[in-house]
Amino acid sequence: MSQSDSPVILSRTHAGVRTLTLNRPDKLNAANDALLLSLTAELRAADADAGVRVVVITGAGRGFCAGQDLGDVSGRDMTFTEHLNHTYNPLIRTIRGLGKPVITAVNGVAAGAGASLALSGDIRLWAQSASLIEVFSNIALVPDSGSTWLLPRLVGYHRAFALMALADRVRADDALKYGLCEEVLADEDFADAVQAYAERLATRPAHALKLTKQALNAAMTSTLDQALDLEAELQQLAGDHWEHEEGVTAFKAKRAPEFVRPEPA
Repeated sequence: MSQSDSPVILSRTHAGVRTLTLNRPDKLNAANDALLLSLTAELRAADADAGVRVVVITGAGRGFCAGQDLGDVSGRDMTFTEHLNHTYNPLIRTIRGLGKPVITAVNGVAAGAGASLALSGDIRLWAQSASLIEVFSNIALVPDSGSTWLLPRLVGYHRAFALMALADRVRADDALKYGLCEEVLADEDFADAVQAYAERLATRPAHALKLTKQALNAAMTSTLDQALDLEAELQQLAGDHWEHEEGVTAFKAKRAPEFVRPEPA
């Protein structure tokens, strides 16, 4: 199968972990419409699949995502606004609204909109050779695909502006220091280490984590009073779920809780 015939998103599921791999390695996984729309569709399918507890997004080859494939939009009769509303914005909204944890496993360069994608995960794991660059100002554009919302919340306004204005490359060690990722993993066993991390996350209480993600997303733009009210509401939903009973029972029995139930035959 030639590269042009290969699917733009590779999907694999193991131990409750759905790994979605951007598959345009000859272009450092630069995004075209097919890739963006397919990734959004795959994420929605994973959300609807009861057997999937964690989603991992990563890239094939040397890159995570080099941003927009400019050749794909050159000469197209579509405004910037229309393009974003058709492709990137639904993707980022899907990731942030997904009812399951999303790990962005940054295996190489994440540039432009690819940087936004790298930042959008609930957990960000980086390979030692990974890097991020808000490259938009190099072509006199504004950071998009959520970068202006995500980046300053991670590093503060001033560092975010500097990274965007100067388009400086952030290497893995600085990314960890700045809070752009949770862990930096060795290149040579990156995929295996990501899988092990994701499988550990997949054993955690899925319903409680879904509610936790909902609460955190809301708290990013809420007042303290609003956050307290939502916590009280969601805590009731968590407390009424079988996971809570299992957690309490396991605690009293001094055993590890079992939050993964077999799927019905």
